[in-house]
Parts: sequence; structure tokens; C-alpha cells
Amino acid sequence: MDRVTLKNFDDGTTLIAINRPEKRNAICATVALELQQAFAEFDASAQRVAVVTGTGDEAFSGGADLTNMPELWRCIPTVGITTEKPIIAAVAGHCVGGALVLTMMCDLLVAADNARFSYPEAAVGFTGGMIAGLAARIPHKVAMELIMLCKPMDARRAYDVGFANEVVPKGQQVERALEMARQMAAFSPLVLRTLKRFVTEGVLPQGPSERMARANRDLGIVRDSQDAQESLRAFKEKRKPTFVGR
Repeated sequence: MDRVTLKNFDDGTTLIAINRPEKRNAICATVALELQQAFAEFDASAQRVAVVTGTGDEAFSGGADLTNMPELWRCIPTVGITTEKPIIAAVAGHCVGGALVLTMMCDLLVAADNARFSYPEAAVGFTGGMIAGLAARIPHKVAMELIMLCKPMDARRAYDVGFANEVVPKGQQVERALEMARQMAAFSPLVLRTLKRFVTEGVLPQGPSERMARANRDLGIVRDSQDAQESLRAFKEKRKPTFVGR
């Protein structure tokens, strides 16, 4: 992975970072795929808690790269990835559009005091629709300020409305998030996974874009499976396929 870095620590925590500071850590097609891969590697590992951030203190991410549009759903926690392990967002500077959706779907969020959250899609004329879930996570009218008025929200406002768990001085957001991660890594992983699953599947509503993206993910797994390839080979060879469930 060139544009996303993954670092595992011996204490059971993992740090995943978007590494395009020259582009305000914009999420291009490659970044979305590499983030999805990084989250999948974390989920398959013995690591217990992940922190996701952007390189530098000026932008968590400027959102989707309009010159190389991503399939953004791929890198959204609980949508493009299915991990039940806790994920913490560490945000400094600009957090725009799809990056706001990514942090919205994390379990906890630490904001630097220069963090600025915005969703300008109504002003630029497109949306993936997944931002609708914000209205289930913070007060409805506050969510609509971001979604319909495209009104940015600073770190203090994000804390006051319950979007951010803590606000820290710029440059301290990653270390504070890792401190939280280390604390959780010492807890029962079974309990954490169970409670996250209950919240994700039974408490938080899923909007239409989220359901569609999950369906795309599940159908993609079938489409790219060994069984699908075996089916095509068997059809060409005029024989009965031998499926392995992968």
C-alpha cells in the first residue's frame, strides 16, 4: 500500500493513515481500495483496536478526489468492511464530504482543536447519500445544517453536539486516540465485539445508500469468488462445477 499506511503496535492497537498530505489526504480510487484492504488486514489480525487518521495536522481528508473518483463505500467502516473491532477516528484540520462519512461510521472520535467538518455536496451537485446517517447520530437539525446548508462545524461544536468524544490541541489527536485504543485493547474483545454488533445491527438505522453499498459488497464477494470462476470454467468445459464455498 502506497497511499495508506498501516502500523501494528505490540499493545494490540493499529494505526491506519491516509498518506496524501500534498492532496489534503483526498480519497482517490486507490486510497479507497487501500483503506478497505488495511481495514480487512486489521480485522483478520490479532490486533484489537484501530485508529484511523490522515497524515499531518492540516487535513484528515479533503474528501473524494474529483480527478480520480473512488467507490467511497469501500472504505467506510461497517459498510465496505465488516469488522466488529472498535475503530477510533483521529481528526485534525479539514474533514470534508466522504471523509466526514468515514468518521461518522467510526465508534469514537478525537478532534484536534483545528478540526473542521463539512459536507458541501449540495453546493457542488452530487452525493452518495450515506451522509443521511448523520441525522441518527447527532441532533437532527444540527445534521441538516451540515447536509442542507453546507454549514461547516468546528471542533468545539462537534464536541457539544456529541459528534466528537474529546477535543485536544492540534498535534495531539493521534496520541490521544491511541491512548483510548490501548485502554480498550485491555478489555474483553468478546464483549466489545458483541456490543458493537448490537449497536450497529440493532440500534443504529441503515439508510438506503448504506444498504445498497452493503449489498454491492456482498454481491462483489460472490462475483469475485473461486466458485464463480469455477462455474465459468465448468460451463466452458461442459462439466458439472465443483464448488468449495470460497
